[in-house]
Amino acid sequence: MRRMTTLAAVAVVALSSGIVGTGAPGMGSVAQAEPGGCLKYGAAGAVGGHVVHHGVIGALGGCVTGMYRRHVYRKEAKQKAALYDQEHPGAKGTYEEKATAYDVEHSTQPGKMTTNTPAGTPSPSNTPAQGQTQSAPAGQDDTHF
Repeated sequence: MRRMTTLAAVAVVALSSGIVGTGAPGMGSVAQAEPGGCLKYGAAGAVGGHVVHHGVIGALGGCVTGMYRRHVYRKEAKQKAALYDQEHPGAKGTYEEKATAYDVEHSTQPGKMTTNTPAGTPSPSNTPAQGQTQSAPAGQDDTHF
């Protein structure tokens, strides 16, 4: 009896969280590349809290952390979509699709607004425009002793 109850509970969680799709092929839930929300972080927090005999507090902390991480991710995706709309007026699609297109065009990673240029490589924003010269920082002139 206990095994049947455990299997039923696992099936309910899997179906409600979108782990297992239902229906015909193509009709199941769509996986999104977002950081885990309350369920995923809450489960990890519950396991961590269980180790130190505070499972409920760990689950609550994990849930709050998961919701915050997802909020920050979606906020940055909406900012990227707005930037994509400025560059491509009239573009169709959801903000998630536009954020992905922005990531591809600008070599950024999901969840980060900056580009992936190495430390030694000057980024386009740091290079002077053609015809302009950069002045030396204070204390650094061309005289050598």
